Amino acid sequence: MSFDTFRFHSQITAGIRDLGYHTPTPIQEQVIPHALSGRDVIGIAQTGTGKTAAFVLPILQRLMQGPRGRVRAMIVTPTRELAEQIQGVIEALGKYTGLRSVTLYGGVGYQGQIQRLRRGVEIAVVCPGRLLDHLERGTLTLDHLEVLTLDEADQMFDMGFLPDVRRILHLAPAQRQTMLFSATMPDAIRALAREALREPQTIQIGRSAPVSTVTHAIYPVAEHLKTALLIELLRHTDTGSVLIFTRTKHRAQHLSDTLARMGYRATALQGNMSQNRRQAALDGFRSGRYQILVATDIAARGIDVAHISHVINYDMPQTAEAYTHRIGRTGRAARTGDAFTLVTRNDTGMVRAIERLIGEPLKRETVPGFDYHAAAPAHDARSDHAPRHHAMPRHYEPHSQDERDNRAPRRHDARERQSDAAPRRHDARERQSDAAPRRHKPNSRDTSARSARADRYDRTVSGRRRP
Repeated sequence: MSFDTFRFHSQITAGIRDLGYHTPTPIQEQVIPHALSGRDVIGIAQTGTGKTAAFVLPILQRLMQGPRGRVRAMIVTPTRELAEQIQGVIEALGKYTGLRSVTLYGGVGYQGQIQRLRRGVEIAVVCPGRLLDHLERGTLTLDHLEVLTLDEADQMFDMGFLPDVRRILHLAPAQRQTMLFSATMPDAIRALAREALREPQTIQIGRSAPVSTVTHAIYPVAEHLKTALLIELLRHTDTGSVLIFTRTKHRAQHLSDTLARMGYRATALQGNMSQNRRQAALDGFRSGRYQILVATDIAARGIDVAHISHVINYDMPQTAEAYTHRIGRTGRAARTGDAFTLVTRNDTGMVRAIERLIGEPLKRETVPGFDYHAAAPAHDARSDHAPRHHAMPRHYEPHSQDERDNRAPRRHDARERQSDAAPRRHDARERQSDAAPRRHKPNSRDTSARSARADRYDRTVSGRRRP
């Protein structure tokens, strides 16, 4: 089967050919016909299978006819990185169509987004919190919405977005096409699908298992030796671009700084960074300026870099499905890749869960010559610092965060882990949308006023509510 089978508009076909697409992936082959016919669709497929093009192409085809300059299609996604990734696919596939799109997410100013909306766009790629803010400000309307797509629905559930997503569904016109895409289908997402979609066509491609082009290996190690073992792996492994996952934002930044001080071209991607810094880190990793990107799970589904040769789990993911999302960044486009995981004795249960998911045991490996019995430094038993037999260069002086870490063990890992995975407060909706740092906490008067504005908006669109 080729893309010509779908009979896309010639201007869309030109974009497809420019990207070198010839044969649709399984998820594209099965989703596109139903989406073109206007049916609601549920697509379940793992990361890296071509889900984005599966919904972008039918949207472009639909918008080739009808009015321009109004938001007729909307894609809701959990993170800024995913929004930018989808925007890139839209721009590439729709290069010759004249269709315009905008990304709406927090962490950046409103004015630029408002100006883009006023100039007229047909497609909006949004994070939930910033979308609701625009609706309440009156800078965006859903009156002309024809297609609503929820991408990475399970991640939106994990990050606590379901209340916002349900409100968006409530405000959208009743007569619309709805598509929902997810790597997994927890019960909450199934319930959401029953509420939001009408007689959907469900398409599931394989299990939520990693792609077959990835080789897996685990490296048992004591917690305090993780950094030293990671450095040894990097020294003795022929790598291209390397993506390293940590559990917390602090650890991602700290590990990135440590690797950079040791001479590696490394940078971090984590939620405390501004949008400009996050985009610069991603662009630098794509271009090869940085060989190593250290990230939290917030970026697991927002990094679309084809040449990643190794994914290294510095910290074990919290679920077996998260392992799939992480390592789905390598072994793409028929290339092979390697996934290394540093495991401690506390990770035994998760190792077994991953082995059940992939259907085979994970290969246990060791690094020849590495001292696995080295004692933890007396001042800090954590792994964020390399042991003394891998000391830093003499000219290195720890910065203030290092000094704080050296004085006392960290007590806020759980808090950071929560902030990377799911927001704790519903009123920090903008921070939920994109994992941006909070700049202020609205007082009760602000919250009440905002709620009143939202209620007034709800009443204005009550005639279009979907049952």
